[in-house]
Amino acid sequence: MAEKIYTETAPAAIGPYSQAVKANGVVYTSGQIAIVPATGNIEANDIQGQTEQVMKNLSEVLKASGTDFSKVVKTTCFLADIADFGAFNEIYGKYITEKPARSCVAVKDLPKGALVEVEVIAVTD
Repeated sequence: MAEKIYTETAPAAIGPYSQAVKANGVVYTSGQIAIVPATGNIEANDIQGQTEQVMKNLSEVLKASGTDFSKVVKTTCFLADIADFGAFNEIYGKYITEKPARSCVAVKDLPKGALVEVEVIAVTD
């Protein structure tokens, strides 16, 4: 049976979904945007600030799931502007150091006007 993950140290879901689900030792996170948990708002207005917040949010969800960035096997990254790719990578690379598989695409829009959204798949063992 899948375990739904929730932590107050990351933003609550803004729709009918869980922050993450763990099944058979694998954690699947929902996409995280740069919402600051304490305020419920996106406070950074640039790609680097938003990426920092996204990675902090993901770190908290992974921690609540019993894992961390070192056990991430796949990421999917969404950018509102592909021109932000380099600046995004600078921050992403500080957190994701094991070089998992990754997809990174530009999209037309993200929720709440976010500039970046990242989801990960990680193992717990």
